[in-house]
Amino acid sequence: MSAHKVVVIGAGMGGLVAALQLAHQGLDVTVVEAAAAPGGKLRQIVVDGAPIDSGPTVFTMRWVFDQLLAAVGTQLESELRIRPLPVLARHWWDQSASAHGAHTIDGPFDLLADPAAAHDAVARFAGPDEARRFQAFCAEARRVYQVLEAPYIQRATPGPVGLTMDIGLRGLAALTALGPLRSLWHTLGRHFQDPRLRQLFARYATYTGSSPWQAPATLMLIAQVELDGVWSVDGGMHALARCLERLARERGAVFRYETACEGIDLWFGRVSGVRLSNGDSLPADSVVFNGDAAALRNGLLGAGTRKAVRSQAPPRSLSAITWSINAPTSGLVLDRHNVFFQSDYASEFTDIFRDSRLPQRPTVYVCAQDRGALHTPTGPERLLCLVNAPATGDGSRPSSEAIDQCETNTWGLLQRCGLSLQPSSRQVVRTTPADFHQLFPATGGALYGQASHGWTSAFARSGANTPVPGLYLAGGSVHPGPGVPMAALSGLRAAEAVMANPALTRWYPRVATSGGTSTP
Repeated sequence: MSAHKVVVIGAGMGGLVAALQLAHQGLDVTVVEAAAAPGGKLRQIVVDGAPIDSGPTVFTMRWVFDQLLAAVGTQLESELRIRPLPVLARHWWDQSASAHGAHTIDGPFDLLADPAAAHDAVARFAGPDEARRFQAFCAEARRVYQVLEAPYIQRATPGPVGLTMDIGLRGLAALTALGPLRSLWHTLGRHFQDPRLRQLFARYATYTGSSPWQAPATLMLIAQVELDGVWSVDGGMHALARCLERLARERGAVFRYETACEGIDLWFGRVSGVRLSNGDSLPADSVVFNGDAAALRNGLLGAGTRKAVRSQAPPRSLSAITWSINAPTSGLVLDRHNVFFQSDYASEFTDIFRDSRLPQRPTVYVCAQDRGALHTPTGPERLLCLVNAPATGDGSRPSSEAIDQCETNTWGLLQRCGLSLQPSSRQVVRTTPADFHQLFPATGGALYGQASHGWTSAFARSGANTPVPGLYLAGGSVHPGPGVPMAALSGLRAAEAVMANPALTRWYPRVATSGGTSTP
């Protein structure tokens, strides 16, 4: 087994999981990463001496990591300390200005993890009728999740015909009742009369980098994902990346940081190795590419690898402007996850997807990383502030004036809602779509791969296997999609595909069994 050499390009979540699984099986695994640390988009930035999670901040679908770690002989609680969050997110709404220029602020409204408490909270916030509608919405979200978890989320390469056969008549009836051709926004209008709740749950489309007006209604299943549990990780989400790296090293994987891959070498059409930025070459029997599929499509790793993905570029997902902050706050009691809404929600997505410009009225997400069940900070606290942006970091990127105006609009919304936040220049690091494009080449700054627009988008992502022998794909731009647990599943699928090589399966089993169960 150790004679089979695998090079994993990229130490993001998918690459880390693939490296861990393959090293556990005894393969010779080397991971090459352009950055100085593991994690990919799951990155930390040190601001004024404090490490701040500056990528994904939400830990969900823990069953994925229970399954992954069990496959390598350990368990989550032995490797990380995680804590369930009683509040999934805290929300505020800045309503339209009155004739006298005054603003009405609604909130805070806490979406709670406990179902009974969540029902009561909705009843207090929006009335008993809306609370009953909330229960019906949760029930439908649960049905959709249960229908799609095994045949879509956990399937290596789902297709519309195979999915239809797998879900059976009952599953097909559930999706038909949902209306798979309808948008998420349209479907939420059938569930909620209160526009604030419709807006709150429509935001789930942005978890896949998409517009609620174009994303399919099936994305309502994200509500069930969160109601199944949201956790905080001691040491931040970056600790998860460090944990997977450590476990892979313990099983023999080698990591080479600050070493970019400049090309994938082919010999008679088959993978033979990779070329590195420092001039080295590494021979490889298999290569797992854990980068955005657009890099292959654009030929950044060699013309021969273009055919590994579909030639037609899909619509890009959302990018973002983020502010990593270490500064005092006042005026509001934040929870760990906080969302600040404007009243004209549609304009945000019109600006981004139709006009390719920064939103004039952005929604603002704030992750207060020192908040939650443990304590309330008394001095400077670590924050990640994020607003959605178009993925134009490689083209007609926003001007510095437009970015400054977006920042002014962002701070203005927080101030109107009652949050006082005035970081000095040394207390904040700003990241723009152009910066994300530099970090993740060929993306334009898109953070979720392709946008999930239209029901067929679910089947448009590449899978782990490619038409190039020996080349496999992982990461958020391939199936099953973006997000930490989904990218982790893509790494497992890539490792399974490598192990399915006839030269390996002749004597050795697959890296892990497909399937698994969740606990709704």
